Amino acid sequence: CETCSEEEAKYRCPRCMKYSCSLLCVKKHKLALSCNGVRDKTAFVSVNEFTDLNLLSDYRFLEDVGRTADAAARHPTMHSPTTKKLLYCLRNRARRCNIDLRTLPIGFTKRRENSTTFNCVEKKFYWHLKLVFPHCHAEYTLKGVPDDKTLADILKPYIDPVESDPVVCQRLKIYTVSPQSDVQILMKIENRKQNSVR
Repeated sequence: CETCSEEEAKYRCPRCMKYSCSLLCVKKHKLALSCNGVRDKTAFVSVNEFTDLNLLSDYRFLEDVGRTADAAARHPTMHSPTTKKLLYCLRNRARRCNIDLRTLPIGFTKRRENSTTFNCVEKKFYWHLKLVFPHCHAEYTLKGVPDDKTLADILKPYIDPVESDPVVCQRLKIYTVSPQSDVQILMKIENRKQNSVR
């Protein structure tokens, strides 16, 4: 047993492959290593070690993924007339404003979280934004950002040395101490070919 080093091991953890002798030692090893005891179905297996059992495991994993995706696609809220109508209106408005609006298929987390709307009275889009600060490993999500708000105004509460929140300012220190001219704002380009030059 790799936990108590006293008794002969009877069990092997499917996740981290540690040997244990009893239920008590299994629980101790899970606490000590923060191990959940569930086998990692996506763990790398070299070609030399690949067996029929691994092939069967991969096949079952793909079946589970297919089942989950199918269940998400059948979810009643995804196919309600209201959801379809709102999405149709949003796409039409975007087309009129010369915006190339693309939506992910049903079941994707980004699509579920997205809160972008169009206000018919104000004739304005209210965008769902995700700000990523790579040098600080920080991410912030903004909801209901009007389309006439400038990027400078959007970033003020985060990287402005005077107007930003003290906690956020401390976390994003590398951006707040840098001159404004050194801060670059980039947007991720979607649907690029894998080998295209960035």
